[in-house]
Amino acid sequence: MKTRVFFGNIAIAVISAFIAVIVYSNYFHKEFSNIPDAAMQKQKALDLLEDSNKVNYTQIPLTTNGQAMDFTEAAEKSIHAVVHVTSKYNLENDDSYSNPIYEWLFGEVQRQPSVSFGSGVIISEDGYIVTNNHVVEESDEIQIVLNDKRTYSAKILGKDPSTDLALLKVDAENLPFISYGNSDALKVGEWVLAVGNPFNLTSTVTAGIVSAKARNINILRGRSKYPIESYIQTDAAVNPGNSGGALVNLKGELIGINSAIISPSGSYSGYSFAIPINLVKKVVADFIKYGEVQRAVLGVEIRDVDSEIANDNKLDKIEGVYIMTVNEGAAKEAGIKQGDLVLEVNNVKVNSTAELTEQIGKYRPGETIFVTIKRDNKRKQFEVLLRNMHGSTKIVKSEEYLSMLGASFQKLGS
Repeated sequence: MKTRVFFGNIAIAVISAFIAVIVYSNYFHKEFSNIPDAAMQKQKALDLLEDSNKVNYTQIPLTTNGQAMDFTEAAEKSIHAVVHVTSKYNLENDDSYSNPIYEWLFGEVQRQPSVSFGSGVIISEDGYIVTNNHVVEESDEIQIVLNDKRTYSAKILGKDPSTDLALLKVDAENLPFISYGNSDALKVGEWVLAVGNPFNLTSTVTAGIVSAKARNINILRGRSKYPIESYIQTDAAVNPGNSGGALVNLKGELIGINSAIISPSGSYSGYSFAIPINLVKKVVADFIKYGEVQRAVLGVEIRDVDSEIANDNKLDKIEGVYIMTVNEGAAKEAGIKQGDLVLEVNNVKVNSTAELTEQIGKYRPGETIFVTIKRDNKRKQFEVLLRNMHGSTKIVKSEEYLSMLGASFQKLGS
C-alpha cells in the first residue's frame, strides 16, 4: 500500500514537471523572445527620429521680415517716456462736502485732499505731456514722476471732455519722449504694447493685439455735448492707473492713449480702449496754439448703414455712413443731401458713425476737406469748407470765447 502511494506521488511530480516545461516553452519563452535586443532598439530610435523631422511644430510668431517677434525695443523706447500722474483735489473748495449741523456741534471739519493716480505720455523733450481729461479734470495740484524717479509739478494747458484728453506741461528739458505713429495705418491683428502705471506701480508693459478699430462704447455720453469716441480696442491688459498711458506699436511709436476698459469688477476683463493718436495730435496742437480745441462740424445727422437702410434706399451694397438730416452749414453749402452715403473723408474710408466723427475731428473750422459720397449707387466727391458749431469758419482762441457771449468779461485773479 505504501509502495503504491510512493510511486503515485512520483508519477504526479513527473507529470507536473512535464506540464510546467510545456507551459514555459509556449508562453514565458515567447514573451522573452519579444523583448528587442540592442540592435533593434537602436533601429527603432533612428526610425522615430526620422519621423519626428516630418512633424509640423507650432512656430514662434514672426515679423514680416521673418525674424522672431521681439517686444524689447518697443518697451525700451516707451517706458522712460511714460510718467506717473498724481492728481490732488482739495475738498475744502467743494461745498458739497460741508455739513453745517455737524460743524455747529463738533466744530469745523478738517478735510484731507483727495488723491487719484494715472499715467501720462511725454511727447516732447521740453515737457509736454498727454493724459486723459478724467485723470486731471478736478485737480488743484498735479505731480509728475518720471520712470527714473525725478519729480515735477505740472500745469494744465488744456482739457477736452469731448475726447477725454488733457495736455500738461512741466518745466524741464531733454526729457525722453515717444514719437508719433500713424493710427490710420494700424491694422486689426497687429501687435501693440500698453505702457502705464496700473495700481500705482511704476511703468508696466503689457502686450496684445488690435482687436478692433473705431469702437464707440458710449463712455463719454453725459460728459460732453459732442463726444468723439472712435477707440482702438486691444486685448493688452490695462487696469486702473493705466489711464493716460501709451499704446505703442512694435516700432515704439505712439499710436494711442489708453483711456478705458469694460469691466464688471473695475479691473481688466479682456478688452481695453485707446484714443487714436491721429486725433490726439490735432487736439494737442489746438491746446498749444489756441488754448482750446477747435471743433469742426459737417452740419449733418448720421447713422450707421444696416440692411433696413440698404433695402429702403435700394443700395447695391451695405457701406458708408447714412446722412439722415442736413442742417444749415458746411455739408449743405457743398451740395450734400439727405440720403447720401459718406464713403470717404480725404480718401480715408469710413464705415461707421464713429469713424466719420473721428475723421472730421482731425480738422479745424476753415479747413477744406474732400468727402466722397454715394448717391443713386454712384460715387461723387464734394469739396467741403468746414465750419465751427456757430456756423463760422473762424478760429476762436480761449479768451475770445468769453466775448462771444455778447458782453465784456475778464478772468478773476487769485
